[in-house]
Amino acid sequence: MTLVSQIEAILFVVGEEGIGLEELAYLLEKSTAKTYEELTKLKEHYASDHKSALNILEVGNHFVLTTKKKYASLLKKYAQSPMSNALSQAALETLSIIAYKQPISRIEIDEIRGVQTSGSIQKLVARQLIEEKGRVDGPGRAILYGTTKYFMDYFGLKSLDELPDIQQMEDELEEELPMDLFFDRYQETNPMSETTEGEEA
Repeated sequence: MTLVSQIEAILFVVGEEGIGLEELAYLLEKSTAKTYEELTKLKEHYASDHKSALNILEVGNHFVLTTKKKYASLLKKYAQSPMSNALSQAALETLSIIAYKQPISRIEIDEIRGVQTSGSIQKLVARQLIEEKGRVDGPGRAILYGTTKYFMDYFGLKSLDELPDIQQMEDELEEELPMDLFFDRYQETNPMSETTEGEEA
């Protein structure tokens, strides 16, 4: 397990929020200088490897694993494809959490679901159901997510007040997430959709 491969693994897991140099160095138990040196090696590797679609974007002192710009049209085509329209149960659960708890960070969503949710979040962003609503004050400046106007139109809601009362549903379902609204309305608009329990988007 090389230092470069560890950096690659961390960048993949943190998703579109990325990670700060100091936090990455802390996790690797290396100096910031050594960590930056290895980050640069990985970035150069992606840039020179024409068979790889990956790239590392550096914003200030923050690093994000992204795809190269030349794949933008392909990924946009995927997001708009009818075959990718069906949201998995994992994506719907993530969307439910965001709808009720917004604004909320990915880390908080992960804690509620008990699994990593960056894949679901990326798909929901691509589908324009959620969007960035701000940043957390503090180290890392994590993105805060909330629902979009398209989300309201998609589920036929005039306001978030029309969502079922979460406290009442939590009491009745022993704090299970209130998914019925989303599954019922989603299946009405996607009658052929199938979801698999535990599947990530």
